[in-house]
Amino acid sequence: MRPLDPRLLRHARPAAAGVAVLAGAGLVTAAAVIVQARLLADGITSVFTGARPAGGPGPGTALLTALAAVVAVRVLAAWVSDAAAARAAAAAKSGLRRALLAKVLARGPAGEDRSTDLAQLATSGLDGLDGYFTGYLPKLILALIVPLAVTVMIARTDPVSGVAVAVTLPLVPLFGALIGMTAGRQAKRRWLALATLGHHFLDVVTGLPTLKVFGRAGFQRGRIAEVTDAYRTAALGTLRLAFASGLALELVATMSVALVATETGLRLAYGHLGLTAALTVLILAPEAYLPLRAAAAQFHAAADGLTAAGRVLEICERPVPDAPAGDGGPVTVSGLAVRREGRAGPAPAGLSLALAPGRITAIAGPSGSGKSTLISVLLGFTVPSEGTVSRTVRHEAGWLPQDPVLFEGTVAANIRLGWPGAPGRAVADAARAAALDDVPLDRVLGARGAGLSAGQRRRVALARALLPDRPFLLLDEPTAGVDPAREALITATLRERAAYGRAVLVASHHPAVLDTADDIVFTGRELVRD
Repeated sequence: MRPLDPRLLRHARPAAAGVAVLAGAGLVTAAAVIVQARLLADGITSVFTGARPAGGPGPGTALLTALAAVVAVRVLAAWVSDAAAARAAAAAKSGLRRALLAKVLARGPAGEDRSTDLAQLATSGLDGLDGYFTGYLPKLILALIVPLAVTVMIARTDPVSGVAVAVTLPLVPLFGALIGMTAGRQAKRRWLALATLGHHFLDVVTGLPTLKVFGRAGFQRGRIAEVTDAYRTAALGTLRLAFASGLALELVATMSVALVATETGLRLAYGHLGLTAALTVLILAPEAYLPLRAAAAQFHAAADGLTAAGRVLEICERPVPDAPAGDGGPVTVSGLAVRREGRAGPAPAGLSLALAPGRITAIAGPSGSGKSTLISVLLGFTVPSEGTVSRTVRHEAGWLPQDPVLFEGTVAANIRLGWPGAPGRAVADAARAAALDDVPLDRVLGARGAGLSAGQRRRVALARALLPDRPFLLLDEPTAGVDPAREALITATLRERAAYGRAVLVASHHPAVLDTADDIVFTGRELVRD
């Protein structure tokens, strides 16, 4: 990501006002720096010569008052800059988080990003933008304005010194750019190490009960230590680079200022330059390099935030699947094929079916044959590689995913996600239709449905899909993890919903579900039961 990427302001428009204020504060600071240098040069000259500078204040109260006023202006500009930077940081983080959430919701569960990546980006990753907006960006804006204004002033005062500053000044951003490229790669490596640590830690915590049962918890503890050590090594590499780059930039800036001071002093000593001009150059020269040094010093603090923001912008600019949508009418799929990276062939491949009101269509096949992918296509989350779909039914369907997600709260609250304002009687009816008779609706669940078995979690999600009573039901393994009696209740519910004119699609390999279906579609061929 570039130091001042227009995409960042486009996705976080409220931050643009803060950047404009920073630019204004930079202009004021540049003017104050020049006026302060001129006042000091005139004042010191008047002290040594005993003469009052033409058009300027004398060496007494007037000079001190003017200097105090200039210092106050610089302090005020710095305060305004800090306040605007803090507001811009808050606005940018909020805007990027909203954009990221909107994009993730638009792409749906078919998005290729892991939840741990998204969580890290939306929380600690974007928090790194504080350092970018409050530290790096103000210094960067000053580095764009102040050196140019100071160099112009030096050139007007003494053209020779102006040339010396103009020649040596680009060395600082040149070295900074070279170091910045290395720092960017280092930040990406550190971010990758952090993402790997997050993925592994989440996987271990999720599967900890199974690991304990099979006595593998100790091995995973060692593996987490290895991943943590890799992250620590990457973080220390970033710190080493930051210290080394700071030394290099300070050395370049110091030698450049020394070169300007040497040539100015020699020409002053030989009478080729006046005292006021020499003092103006000597006072302004460090001010020309200071903002560049400060910006370079702050770059490492902003590197993590820039890396995370670049990753968020990359996700936000990905195209959203544009599947056909419409209202009413049957849904037909013809020659559907979906190819994914890492798979030998398409899954499904050449699939055709039709969803009609009043009929139950079952799709059967081995794991990995594309049953869940078909449902994702019908919901508009996945774009087919081949074939056609007459329309998507995302807003007309009750959906049971292959891996349903439950949240902290009561069972009733999780069911109501399908219809937030549903009355209690409707929630109870949906739970009964999903054979959820063994779980009280007021039971409080932990994260991801902790406290329920796998079959109970699936039946809570099934009740959620049944609650809105929409024209289509798309169910992925609705009877997985249930006993035969409850399986019979669920299949009776499917038959009942179809009798009421609902189009039901069920991905399953359970014989009881297949026996209930009117149409059975297998991968590559179709069986229609009359």
